[in-house]
Amino acid sequence: MSATDPNRVILTGENPFLRLSLKDGDPNSTDASFWRIIFSPAGPGHVLYLKSELTENRWRIYSDNIAMARWLQGTVQGMLNAELADQSIPVTDAEFSQSGDPRYFLSERVETDEDDILLTWYEIGDPLLIHTQPNEVPGRQYGLSTILVPAGRAQLTMNGEVALGQPWPRERDGRPFSTCALAFSESWTEPR
Repeated sequence: MSATDPNRVILTGENPFLRLSLKDGDPNSTDASFWRIIFSPAGPGHVLYLKSELTENRWRIYSDNIAMARWLQGTVQGMLNAELADQSIPVTDAEFSQSGDPRYFLSERVETDEDDILLTWYEIGDPLLIHTQPNEVPGRQYGLSTILVPAGRAQLTMNGEVALGQPWPRERDGRPFSTCALAFSESWTEPR
């Protein structure tokens, strides 16, 4: 058995996410997908896809590499959330910075001329290593290898205003998980 995955790697990086809701099981009041891409066909960069009551429940996209943000919409992010396959959503140029120690908390800051957004994950749980092959999960044409680290608590602020909702505990393959998590060493693949 070969230790080398037979598929083509199309991107690698990080993809921490926040899915907040007012009550467990309610629709998300905030949905944030943050990407720090190290390698992709459209180059490296950062992108935040954000929908919240703070954005009037409309998707906003912030990036420092619009080509990469659009490529991601046409591939992995568009597959994960069909609403984000819409490339008519404007992309706002932004600067990105990170702080914290992911053993305890991690913060990602997104700054534009008009917005200051801070995403923070804390009460960090035990990491899970996830590996799937392309088409192994129904509806997912891509494979994935990632370290998912559940966050028991998370918060998003935009221009000083805190987004409503909170993370909720989940279980993944019998292990504690959350609706908010850090995703490190995330690599997506497609068949050769």
